[in-house]
Amino acid sequence: MDFSFLDQPVDRPTHPAALDEEALMKQCTLTRGRASGPGGQHRNKVETHITLVHNPTGVEAQAGERRLAKENQRVALKRLRLCLATQVRVEVPQGEIRSELWKSRCRNRKIVCSTKHADFPSLLAEALDVIDACGYDTRKASIRLECTGTQLLRLVAEHPPALVKLNDERRLRSMRPLRP
Repeated sequence: MDFSFLDQPVDRPTHPAALDEEALMKQCTLTRGRASGPGGQHRNKVETHITLVHNPTGVEAQAGERRLAKENQRVALKRLRLCLATQVRVEVPQGEIRSELWKSRCRNRKIVCSTKHADFPSLLAEALDVIDACGYDTRKASIRLECTGTQLLRLVAEHPPALVKLNDERRLRSMRPLRP
């Protein structure tokens, strides 16, 4: 059987979690509001609570724990990227599917990225897209992503809602849940 098509680079749709800040914000509705949190005597006078809604998908994220609206917007955007990575799937074509970001972050079959780094949501989205394309078989997905199955599972487990989503999908397919 000829598998040479797997070596050909393929254009892949960009996941919303991987968009740059400006492009992602253009797809979002930002709402300011007042909510409980820090601020002391100014709490009910300033609208520092931020809600971001990604219009194409309806995914929502909020932040209100900081005193400044700009800081809350930054936190809400990071939360939105993680929610998008967990909840939204993008079709994965046949062929070489690893992004340049994935190739730069996966060395010697080991994934190197902190959960605090800006690249984490993009890597998580890419991993979950490939896992979905492989029928939630993490072994097959790790082969396509050229990393170990353990590394792939660790990446997903770094964001607990992603691991819950992965195991829910596996249960629907009568597969055993995975533990990190």
